[in-house]
Formats: sequence, structure tokens, C-alpha cells
Amino acid sequence: MLNRFRQFWTKVITPIATLLLKLGVSADVVTLVGTIGVSAGALIFFPRGQLWIGVLVITLFVFSDLIDGYMARTSGTSGKWGSFLDSTLDRIADGAVYGGLVMYYANSQAGDSTLMAAVTLWALVMGAVTSYARAKAESLGLKASGGLAERADRLVFTLVLAFFSDLFDLPILLEIVIWYVAAASTITVIQRSLSVRKQVLANPADAGLDNQPPQPPQPPDPKA
Repeated sequence: MLNRFRQFWTKVITPIATLLLKLGVSADVVTLVGTIGVSAGALIFFPRGQLWIGVLVITLFVFSDLIDGYMARTSGTSGKWGSFLDSTLDRIADGAVYGGLVMYYANSQAGDSTLMAAVTLWALVMGAVTSYARAKAESLGLKASGGLAERADRLVFTLVLAFFSDLFDLPILLEIVIWYVAAASTITVIQRSLSVRKQVLANPADAGLDNQPPQPPQPPDPKA
């Protein structure tokens, strides 16, 4: 969903990215600062029940994900390290957002719901597994992208509904989106798993972890 707006936002952040490059700031620094800002916004404000403030802080730093990518491409520094760092820190930021919401529901003075704390924790876990399933599939030369709930969609839905649920004092809005993310992430993991299995069955050569023929069992070593 967010990819439809990427071109628009790229035009918005271009002056900021250009200025940072002129100041000698690297894309990696922007990535790190963005992750710290998102994590701080989620873990400081969400557990206190200050959801709308937390969302504003997180949204401010989320744009670093666009800025660092533009900076890397413009400066010619994009590569495997930057991709690895960006993906790794994205997992930390996601964990902080949903971890902050778990703490919100676990706080008797805020969300005060053991059930929703558990559902949010499940959404956190399934979100991580969704990303892991894709990475593992690609490491095996297969594909496992797509599905009902990709990372950007999960994050946007959660932040938007968290903001309005707090602003209008309608906690049901956040509960609905958490249930949705938990269910959709679970379905996405299943979809990606079935997709990988289908690819393997369609090409028996993919069934093994290497191309070496099976070795006959070796006799036991009498000295062992």
C-alpha cells in the first residue's frame, strides 16, 4: 500500500536528504537515529497510555526509512551492508512498537487487558516470523513475498488506529486493528510457507540443501 505513495514522499524528503548529505551525515546514521527515535516514542509513551503522542513521535522518525534509502542511492553508498542494517533495525523498531503496546495493555492504569496484551504479543511474534520466512526462503533461492499483511501495512494500520483510538477515546479501534494484525500476520506466514512448499514440490532439485549426491553411511570408527 505504501509503495503507491513512495514517489510522492520521495519528493517531500529530497531537500532534507540533500541537506544531510551536504552536512556529511551518512545514510547509516540516519537509519540508526530513526530506529532509536521510533523505539523511544513507542517504549516511553505507549506504556503510559499516551498513544497519540507516541504515534506522532514515531511518525516523525519513520520517514528516516525513506530518507536513508534516498541518501544511499544519491551518494552511491547503497549496498549489502546498508540493506542488512536497514532490515535488522526495522525488526527492532517493529518490536518496540508492538512491545510498547503490550506494556500498554499490561499496565493496569492504561490499557488494563491481559487478553489484548497476549494478542498484541502474538501479533509481534507473527510479524517477526513473517519477515523471517521471507528472508529464509530467499537464502534458499526461493521466494516468499506478498501475503495478506506486509510490514508497511501492519505498521500503518496500527499507528493510525492507535492515534485515533486515543484521540477520540475509542479503545475499540486499537483492539480491532491488533486483532486484525495478529490474524493477518498468521495467515501471511501460512501463505508464505505454502508458497515455498509449492515451489519445492514443483522443482525437486530445490528439495535438498545442496547439490551433492547422498553419501552412503560410513562404518563406525572403532576408536570413537
